[in-house]
Amino acid sequence: MDVILVEKVKNLGILGDRVKVKAGYARNFLVPYGKAVPATEANVAEFAKRRADYEARAAQLIAAAEARKSLLEGATITLRANASMEGKLYGSVGAREISEAMTASGMPVDKAELVMPDGPLRRTGEFDIALALHADVQTAIKVIIEAEV
Repeated sequence: MDVILVEKVKNLGILGDRVKVKAGYARNFLVPYGKAVPATEANVAEFAKRRADYEARAAQLIAAAEARKSLLEGATITLRANASMEGKLYGSVGAREISEAMTASGMPVDKAELVMPDGPLRRTGEFDIALALHADVQTAIKVIIEAEV
């Protein structure tokens, strides 16, 4: 299925690119989340007319992400969890727990913005967690997991 990207999508393309993707990806993710429109003749003409609006919107999104980056850069959050004497957690700390703790401390972060390639954290200690605030804006936070006493 051919779509026109309305904003930059990581590993796919930038604003205005016409790309071929699988129908399910377009139907279930790109179109509903406003990241792309089907590449019909009417949509191509409409996109050409409104390209400046889309570029202005993209600039606003990047500016908002940069503002959030300055707020979150270097942030540290401490979580307490049940752990054994060796420091192994009786469970795990995932993106949801980190997101809730950050939001409660006044730094709103969506769990989808947290990049945890190794999965949930299962030990006590200090961890650097990457945040993808936008396709072009990334930062990192420090998560400290302490054992409950």
